[in-house]
Amino acid sequence: MRVLILLPPSEGKTAPASGPSLELGSLLDAERLTPPRREVMSALAEVSRRPDGPSVLGLGPRSAELAEANLSLEASPCAPAYQLFTGVLYEAAGLDSIARNTAGRRALERHCVIFSGLWGVLSPTDSVPNHRLSMGTSLPGPGRLSSFWKRHLAPSLIGMAAHGLVVDCRSADYAAAWRPSVRDSIEVMTVRVVRVDDDGCRKVVSHMAKQARGLLTGELLRAVCARSLPAQAQADDVAGVTGQLDGVHDVEVSEPDRQGRRVLTIVTR
Repeated sequence: MRVLILLPPSEGKTAPASGPSLELGSLLDAERLTPPRREVMSALAEVSRRPDGPSVLGLGPRSAELAEANLSLEASPCAPAYQLFTGVLYEAAGLDSIARNTAGRRALERHCVIFSGLWGVLSPTDSVPNHRLSMGTSLPGPGRLSSFWKRHLAPSLIGMAAHGLVVDCRSADYAAAWRPSVRDSIEVMTVRVVRVDDDGCRKVVSHMAKQARGLLTGELLRAVCARSLPAQAQADDVAGVTGQLDGVHDVEVSEPDRQGRRVLTIVTR
């Protein structure tokens, strides 16, 4: 089964100093998703101009100026999403190094999708400008973005993931925008990361979880490039790759639930 990795975006970004302008027609599934993307862009610009815009966008006083990037989306320079996003998960995944050759770029395009409050979904190679908008935001018009995108994304993603294995590395807000299931001929592995203390207690640690998901993403994509991951990959194949990651103490795979979803638990120390 084809592996498709679902990623959240990153709050941490490196705004490009130069680059091409935004071309909505070049983004993932543009024919279907350009109208809703334009709707969100318009609502975002309206909110970002308001005095309370930073508050609506969840920006504190020290980061309020980040809302200004939303006012020039179509004129600002763009960079591929794998370069724009620079948070913990993306640093650990090393997507920039994977994209340096044709095989790596093809792997990114075929096996990885980034969810976005602004764009819905992106290929890692899609070029977009710096922006600030999370999936948990509610905008006048579109409303809560996870609910808005849920109405639009399923047709695009079911086609990409059908008869395949989804490795879901998203956080809760982004997962709400599309929940694949066995009814769509899709198997799902949700990645969970826990740390085991010396007393045996397990704790969920956000920073460590992002890093582990990033490491797993990078290793899976490199395995695709090296053809060491079977074309018809199964849950055990993904678990095997996970067990080779640095810092991993154990790997657990649950039985599938009624929706065909398993939990891949990465245990660290």
